[in-house]
Amino acid sequence: MHAFAAQLDDIGKPAWIALTVVSFILFWPLGLLVLGFLIGSGRMACWKHGSADRWQRRMDRMQNRMQRMQSAAERWGCGSHRTSSGNYAFDEYRAETLRRLEEEQREFIAFLDRLRHAKDKAEFDQFMAEHRRPSNGPGPQSQTV
Repeated sequence: MHAFAAQLDDIGKPAWIALTVVSFILFWPLGLLVLGFLIGSGRMACWKHGSADRWQRRMDRMQNRMQRMQSAAERWGCGSHRTSSGNYAFDEYRAETLRRLEEEQREFIAFLDRLRHAKDKAEFDQFMAEHRRPSNGPGPQSQTV
């Protein structure tokens, strides 16, 4: 079920809506079950926090796919351990380009980590500011003349 849900998530909300409509047409209790799943999992949510979580899940899935593709390419001899093409200049250019792209990938991942950390810190600071209680008695009082 998880793989099926992930495939529908990749397509987007129209796929979930179509599945819900079809399930209502075929067997209405199944439609209610699908609708309850959508609401409970937050897949159809329009709220800000729901979309950020969905964005993060998509980014994680994309990163996992890229890592799987990279490992498959290395397994089939298409990775950085490839034999020489016979042209020294091209091999040097390819090695330098791959090194630069790997460095950019590391920098981008570090940037995303810093961005997530800053977002989490901002949300935590906002939470603390909203729920902080004064420790010295009642707050400021207005003066009457």
